[in-house]
Amino acid sequence: MTVTYTSKVASCKGFGCFWKLLLRWKGSIYKLVWPELLFYTFLYYTCSATYRFVLDEKQRRTFEKVSIYCESFIDLIPVSFVLGFYVSIVVQRWWDQYMSLPWPDSLALFVSTSIHGQDERSRLMRRTVMRYVNLTELITLIMISPTVKKRFPTLDHLVEAGFMTSNEKKIFDDLDAKTSHPKYWMPLVWAGSIVSRARKEGRIRDDFAVKTIIDEINRFRGLCGGLLSYDWISIPLVYTQVVTLAVYTFFLGTIMGRQFLDPAQNIAKHTLDFYVPIFTLLQFFFYMGWLKVAESLVNPFGEDDDDFEVNWLVDRNLQVSYLIVDEMHSEHPELIQDMYWDEIFPQELPYTVAAEQFRREPPQGSTAHIEVPEPDQEFLPLLEEMDDEEDLQEERVGDVKVDMKNGTQAIDIMKKTGSIGSSISRMSSQTIASRKPSMLSMLMQKVKSGSHENMRRRSSKPLGSTTSMRHMRKQRGLMRSASRMSSSSQVCQSPESVARNPTILTQVRWDYIKRSFSY
Repeated sequence: MTVTYTSKVASCKGFGCFWKLLLRWKGSIYKLVWPELLFYTFLYYTCSATYRFVLDEKQRRTFEKVSIYCESFIDLIPVSFVLGFYVSIVVQRWWDQYMSLPWPDSLALFVSTSIHGQDERSRLMRRTVMRYVNLTELITLIMISPTVKKRFPTLDHLVEAGFMTSNEKKIFDDLDAKTSHPKYWMPLVWAGSIVSRARKEGRIRDDFAVKTIIDEINRFRGLCGGLLSYDWISIPLVYTQVVTLAVYTFFLGTIMGRQFLDPAQNIAKHTLDFYVPIFTLLQFFFYMGWLKVAESLVNPFGEDDDDFEVNWLVDRNLQVSYLIVDEMHSEHPELIQDMYWDEIFPQELPYTVAAEQFRREPPQGSTAHIEVPEPDQEFLPLLEEMDDEEDLQEERVGDVKVDMKNGTQAIDIMKKTGSIGSSISRMSSQTIASRKPSMLSMLMQKVKSGSHENMRRRSSKPLGSTTSMRHMRKQRGLMRSASRMSSSSQVCQSPESVARNPTILTQVRWDYIKRSFSY
């Protein structure tokens, strides 16, 4: 019963594609509105004829006052707001009900794939599981759809149609005697028991397949329960009543308020006298059509033109279920190489002459047209490298100053010690970032502690002594090598890579041993 017109509006050309749909009758707004529109027109012209030909002058003046009064207050009824909000709720509910329709295709695929065997018992298990699934859906639709109820009014009709056996009908009758609650779920319980038995008999080879089938059965039951919930819980009746009363009260008021009055009375907004209220009739057509749309979609399982084809759905689901689990079970075409086997994938698929106009280039990113000049593609130097070069220059200047005067050697050593400390601090931060202690960081800590200890010892000796000068030279060479190693490790290598380099470790250890034995 669903009216489909998608093929008619596939392309919009000219003045639009909806014009070709206006003359269709089935499922149209004309089919829904024409009784109310005809009755409204009859009432309107009855009042108009009474005003023009039946009433005397005094009664006409009274009629005109009533008409002006109705015209002033009918706009206080919020028809557009109330009706628009109500229709939006109904349309959303209508689509949600369609999405809740249970389809057994996925479950049939799982059953056909998981329950193995070509013998009669395996085939019987697969077909019985799918028969129970379709029986559950049919019982659910019988409870909510008048068209399906008229087709299968009793359980005997289900037995005669092949959905149920006499033994299963007896079980349902016994349950009906015990409780009046819906028992649409009972066939799914039987289907789950069959799946468990197939696992025990080895026809299902693993527990994961059993879980997959049971989960799909539970999902199917949830969809059937959702359809029953939509049938049980409707849009609140008070809202439906408010919408209906608002629309009908509004147009009852327009029967008097939209009358054409005598222009000789010089009444405001009544300077013209027409016999056909064109815009009033259009307003009735649109508002009443809006209400009729809500009335036809509030229950899509009825007998309206746009209601769901539930009887077709029952036939289709049973046929497809048996086709998947029985006719096509363990069957597939012969495995052969496809025509693109040697080239892995097709470079381009062919187009027909009719489809050539739809050939398009593959979509690209929005920055595909931006080209960066080659000179601008070079990376800028990092700030840490520039800082390391400045530290090396300061160390060289400090070395020259140390050789100039003996009196300033201690001061330069203090500066050099601070420079080494800053280098070691930067290297320590990088070592902490790697979260693993290395041999180089331990050596740096020892060099730093040794330099402070030597400065403390030298402070008690005269600067001009030969021993002090020898210690200073050795300390300066050790600091210079440690500084170079620190800067090179920051710029070129990580602390871990330096620790793994045997040449660098050997040099550091030898400098440390010479410094230790010099005392």
